[in-house]
Order: sequence, then C-alpha cells, then structure tokens
Amino acid sequence: MLLKRFFISMLGSLAAIWISAMLLILLGMTFAIGSIISFAGKETAEVKENSILRLDLSGVITEQQQKPDLATLLRQESMPQTLGNIVDAIAAAKDDKNIEGLYIRCNGAATGLASFEAIRNAVADFRASGKWTVAYADGYTQGDYYVASAAEEVYLNPVGEVAFQGLATGIPFMKGLLDKVGVEMQVVKVGTFKSAVEPFILDHMSEANRLQTHVYLDNMWGKMTETIASSRKIDQATLNTYADSLATVTDAVNLVDMKMVDGLKYVDEMRDYLKGLCNVDKDDDLNIVSVGEYMQTSPEVPNTKSSKNKIAVYYASGDITVSDDEGIASDRVVPDILDLAEDDDIQALVLRVNSGGGSAYASEQIWHALEVFKSKGKKFYVSMGDYAASGGYYISSGADKIFAQPLTLTGSIGIFGMIPCFNGLVTDKLGVNIDYVTTNANGAQPNSFYPMTPFVREKMQKMVERGYELFTSRCAEGRHLTQDSIKAIAEGRVWDGVTAHKIGLVDELGSLQDAVAALAKQMEYKKYEVVNYPNAKTDFWEMLSAFNSQMRVKALKEELGQAYPLYMQVKNLKDLDPLQARMEYQVIF
Repeated sequence: MLLKRFFISMLGSLAAIWISAMLLILLGMTFAIGSIISFAGKETAEVKENSILRLDLSGVITEQQQKPDLATLLRQESMPQTLGNIVDAIAAAKDDKNIEGLYIRCNGAATGLASFEAIRNAVADFRASGKWTVAYADGYTQGDYYVASAAEEVYLNPVGEVAFQGLATGIPFMKGLLDKVGVEMQVVKVGTFKSAVEPFILDHMSEANRLQTHVYLDNMWGKMTETIASSRKIDQATLNTYADSLATVTDAVNLVDMKMVDGLKYVDEMRDYLKGLCNVDKDDDLNIVSVGEYMQTSPEVPNTKSSKNKIAVYYASGDITVSDDEGIASDRVVPDILDLAEDDDIQALVLRVNSGGGSAYASEQIWHALEVFKSKGKKFYVSMGDYAASGGYYISSGADKIFAQPLTLTGSIGIFGMIPCFNGLVTDKLGVNIDYVTTNANGAQPNSFYPMTPFVREKMQKMVERGYELFTSRCAEGRHLTQDSIKAIAEGRVWDGVTAHKIGLVDELGSLQDAVAALAKQMEYKKYEVVNYPNAKTDFWEMLSAFNSQMRVKALKEELGQAYPLYMQVKNLKDLDPLQARMEYQVIF
C-alpha cells in the first residue's frame, strides 16, 4: 500500500513538472509568435520625397537602448527614446534629400541639461544646412524651450505658456527625520566641498556646497541664455529680466511681442502650416516620420558604416556598484572591458559616462580594466553626459582624451565613508540591547548598533585619506598633472563642463558624436562602424525570469517619480561600500 502511494505521489509530481514545463514552452511559443506577428504588422515608415522628420520631445530620453522587459512587450508599449538615436537621426536627415525639414513637437521631455544641449546642437546643425526647422508646443517646459529655441520658427498654442525662470536645484536634508527615529550617520570624509554626506548630517547646505552650486548653476544658465539669445535675437540681459520677473507667465500674445515665440497656432493650424511648407494640400499627402521610424530605415549617418573599422562605445550610466542588476556594476563592466581588450576587431573605445559615482572600490576595478585595455596599444576616449562626477570621473581619468558638454557636471574628486548607527532607534526607542563577546578589543567594530569609538573613527579617517590619495594620484597620472595640482581643484568640488575644460579636467567640449569622430580621425578611419556595449538584446527566458522584479521596480518608479533615486539612496545605505566616491543626488530644474 505504501509503495502504491509512493508511485502515485511520484507520478503526480512528475506530471505536474511536465505540465508546468509544457505551459512555459507554450507561453514562450505564444509570446514569440505574437512578437513576430506584432512586428510583421508594423509597417516600416516610407521616407518619400518631401518627408518631415518629427522629433518628439516627450517622455524619458535614455542614454542607451534599454533591454526590453516582458511587461512592456505584452502591453505593446514603446521603448524610451535614446539620445544617440535622436542625434544620429537628425544628422542623417540633414543630408537626406527626401527630408524636407525638421518638426520639433514639445511635450515635456525628461532628461538632463547636457542631453538637452546635445539635442539642441544637433537641431542647430540641421538648421545651418539650409533646411527649415519648426518647433511647436501646447506649453514649453524650460528644457524643451532650450532645444526649440534653436529652430528657425517657434510656435505656441494660443493659450499656452513658456516656462522660463532660471535654474534651481533642491536637495532634501534628512537629519531631522533621522534624529526623530534615532539614527545617527557617522561620517568620515576628505574634501571641503564633498557634499554627498550633508543630507544625512545637516539640515541645510554648508556654505562651501552653496558656493559651488551657485557657481556651476550660474555658469550653466549663462551658457543657456547666451545660446538662446543668439538664436532668438534677444539681448541676454533681457532674457534674465524675463526670468527674474516671471515675465513669460503672461498672455501668449505677449510672448510674440517678447520674441520668445514667432506665432500662435492651434494643433490643426500647425498641421496646415506644415502642409504649406511641403507644398501639399491634403493631410494624407503630408509624410511625417518619427525619429524611431526613420532610424528603422537605416539612414546614412555621416562618416559611419564600415565592416572593417570598428569603434566600441560602452555606456556606463547610473550608480557605480560592485554588483547590481542596474547601473555600473564592476562585476559586469570589468569582464566586458577585458573582453574588448582581447578583441582584435576593436582597437578604439569611447566610454560614455553618465554617473554621479558610487563605490570607490568598484571605481578602482573599472579604472584598472581600462588601463589593461590601453596596455594593448588601443585608444581610449571618454564622453561625459549629464554627470561624470566623483566615481564617474575616477573611471574617466585615465582616458587618452576626455570630452564633456558645457552643461556636464564633473569633478567632485573626493572620498567619504558613512556608517549608520541605529543605537538610538534600537536601544533607546525600541528597548533592544545587543551585547557582544569578542576575542579582541575591536572585534565588533565598526558596528551599526553602537557609535564608533575615537580609535575606530581615527582608523576609518585614515582609510578614507588613503582612498583620496589613490583617487588623486589616478587623476594626476591620467591628466599628466602633479598630484598637488589635482588636489588644488579637487576637495570634492563639482564643476560645470566649461570650467572643467579651463582647469584641465576635460580636454575638449563636445558631444558623444564629437568624441567618436575625433577618435576615428586619430585612428585614421575614413569610414567606421560604431558598436554599442553592453548588448541591449535579451531573450524570452531572461525576460521571464526578471518579470516579477521588473514589475515591482516599475510600479515603484511610477509611484515615486523623481523621488525614486533618492528612495534607493536611502534604502541602500546599509549596503554601501565602506568607501564612497559619489556626489549627492540632485535634480536641476
């Protein structure tokens, strides 16, 4: 009887496993077939004569093509636009005889100032070719307007507005909250301007942080207003008067008189205007092609397309960690770079950095891998995005040449360590006392449940100082400067791209495309192929295994919005590496 039950139970288990496996296989086949049908059902846009390239400034604009997740594909949602695709599409369209002009439809894009600047430069370059450029919005955000102002004509909905009030950044300080719950952040650091720790130990900005923030914001705003003034034929001082007095919060008619926009049109009137530019009468004859559709046609991006000469562009975006599914994890990036070092097809690399830093240990590992790449006689350039600060600068410092946008934030060469102490929460508030038995005097130190002793704090401070010495020596070696020269501009200070160029932290001001072109010129490549890393492709089983965690993260991001990075920063405090090279999280608006 027992034997019979055993076999029945075993067969039942095997049947369950078999049925589950078959269901997964059927689900996979259904998904694959559905994807093929969905893909087949999408018509590739036809770039006919008198076509218009439409740039949609809306949603999130990412640095790199994101890996598709199952939820996005099942909902048939479009993937976020990438900065590279936008700039490449505009560059290709400039020389495409079938593209009549560029239409910029502004709906509030979410990206950084350096990314807006790269798009604006591409628009200005397109306009310089002699083709028409027109921008339109129901209402302009400040970032969208910065891009749109490069167009020859800027139009606004008759009841719309233009946001134009200057730059600001807000930093949430959490010391009051930590005090209430009984948590003390124990900090050791090097660098007067190293402000990443301030939100946890102060309730307001230090004077040093306020100074550096004022300087780089003023410089960035000066650059923005200078270029807007030139394009719109408005005096720069007048633009600042508009910003100071919130003059653009007015009746839209006044914005025409102020030269902020060229005219007022409703959406249907804008469409009629585009038809006039293309000399067509019917809506059906108006061929508008989006950036995504245009890139699917494999347009001729200038100076590219060669199977022989390859330039690798490696995207390093997000927090620098030792191990993580997102961001710049050294356990993923280091093997990738070492593989490129051994790849005979790759003799040149551009590291595209968009990071405020993170783990000092992980930054050192990535720096070393890049040195190995260079040791093979290969060329290594860096292109900086919105941020390339602290650890982001660390991994950039050894490059043969560093490019940054004028609106890039960089520098922040400094180190800190931060250990939370939960004694006030656990012992004083919750009444939980933790007692230890150790074989040596400091066997239980450092400890998150007891304050650091003066002896332990001294040892931690020395460790941070060693980290700072290593960081500054790496920068000095890479920039061919003395360590004292680097220390004079280090101290954790953040610089805008223009100033960073003046003081020697950056070699050239320019975009990713400029960095690639310069590297190709040094390599004497007349034609070349850009190969992007890491690979954004994924397979069904990988998507299936990541589905649950991605859904949780997606829901959390949607709920928290711009506060999500701050939430993750607080959440991950307990898992921080002992040494951190990062700037504080902030949003410039």
